[in-house]
Amino acid sequence: MQRPDAKQVRELYINPAGAKTPRGQAFPSGTVMVMELYKAQLEGETPVTGADGKLVKGSLAKVFVMGKGDGWGQDVPENFRNGAWVFSAFGADGKSLAEDFTKCRACHAPLAQKDFVHRYDEYFDTRKGM
Repeated sequence: MQRPDAKQVRELYINPAGAKTPRGQAFPSGTVMVMELYKAQLEGETPVTGADGKLVKGSLAKVFVMGKGDGWGQDVPENFRNGAWVFSAFGADGKSLAEDFTKCRACHAPLAQKDFVHRYDEYFDTRKGM
């Protein structure tokens, strides 16, 4: 996912449990989604694009993980709950980061009809082999 506004390239992955989900249904318990955030290569303050017009990926900045499990997320205030999804973050070194996920939860909260998943439709439109 190209994010020139954030000077980032994001790569998204989903585990086999989630990948089997039919379009229009919620992802099952046991689904894990991973988003790797890479810094875009820059020339000064301008993101560099390759011959394909896409941002050129630089170094790994962070890894965000969104996991879904039965009963998860119930300790979150109700107005910030994202169903049974919980969030975690890791640095490029693999160490857990002490992030405040309030912004993440608030951004995902309006997506209840899409199981709180950004790019839900895009995922089903572009996935291969299903």
